Amino acid sequence: MAYDLGMESAQVKNQFLLAMPNLLLAGDYFRDTITYVCDHNDKGAMGIVVNRPLELTVADILQQLELPNPADVEAVVLEGGPVQRNAAIILHSDDVRIEKSVTVGDGLALTAEVEMLEAIGRGQGPSQYVVALGYAGWGSGQLEGELAANTWLTCRGSKSLIFEVPFEERLGTAARTLGIDFSLMSGQSGNA
Repeated sequence: MAYDLGMESAQVKNQFLLAMPNLLLAGDYFRDTITYVCDHNDKGAMGIVVNRPLELTVADILQQLELPNPADVEAVVLEGGPVQRNAAIILHSDDVRIEKSVTVGDGLALTAEVEMLEAIGRGQGPSQYVVALGYAGWGSGQLEGELAANTWLTCRGSKSLIFEVPFEERLGTAARTLGIDFSLMSGQSGNA
């Protein structure tokens, strides 16, 4: 993974970014997405889109890589973002880690190594995980500018939302934690 995790975190690490309706109308890549921010520091930010499933399973990836592939690894792979779309990144519970796993916080870790896929294939992986192809990345100051322009709403990250809520319900569920119904919001944004 090209992004350097592990730097001092800033205000939106371990939070969700909810695409504002102005993105929903503009046809932007992040339209209708909820992104979990894994790291945010003075060099930029990195996150995983957690509600965009692909027509690909973890078993498919294990088979392509010729790794152990038990029949029960049918979890769907996510389109994690527009950066390095061919890189498999595992966002997972921190009960199983390897040397290059990075602590994200709130009981979560991030691993972008084939060793973690091997552990999953052997049935020795983390108790909860999502595998994503690619990630969302922002350069220094870019995310702060987007937040100031009201491009995103933020809310506290949640393991249960990442691992338990159906993909199609994740954006609405997160918005409701803020008392918001996106279906009632305008595509216009501004500052009060």
